[in-house]
Amino acid sequence: MEHVELAAADLLLRPWREADAPAVRDALRDPDIAQWNPQGGGPVDDQTALLWVRRRADWSGGDHVSMAVTKAADGELLGSVSLHSIHHGDASIGYWTVPVARGRQVATRAVVRLTEWAFDDLRLHRVELCHAVANAASCRVADRAGYLAEGTLREAYQYGDGRRYDEHLHARLATDR
Repeated sequence: MEHVELAAADLLLRPWREADAPAVRDALRDPDIAQWNPQGGGPVDDQTALLWVRRRADWSGGDHVSMAVTKAADGELLGSVSLHSIHHGDASIGYWTVPVARGRQVATRAVVRLTEWAFDDLRLHRVELCHAVANAASCRVADRAGYLAEGTLREAYQYGDGRRYDEHLHARLATDR
């Protein structure tokens, strides 16, 4: 799959670069990101962050699209948004934002923009969004991004603290627009 860049008002969604590794290292050390987006394997150091960036920058398998969410004006890293498990017209979406970006609807705008692109350019039919029930901020992102609540998945995912949490399942269909 070819890399693309997507504009969303004052945001730029772009492929990851090796130069992003220090900012990713710092982001993945944030307690909220570590809790709700666990990386596993212990502390996040420079090498771990570099490998993280390299994996997400490689779209060659066609099963994921992972993008840095940055300020369009100066390139400051604000977060991450990814489509993963792309298969037979379906995918899942995930995201995180750094502390300074929270409360500014950065995640919502990034999710909306990547979802639009997924429907228009990848011709996906369904995109799912799951989050821990305890993560109320992610529920707000899903709602604001037009992802309808479909149900609760019991003890569906093991998060950063090692516990399994119930998850809310939301989804958007290409026909919802």
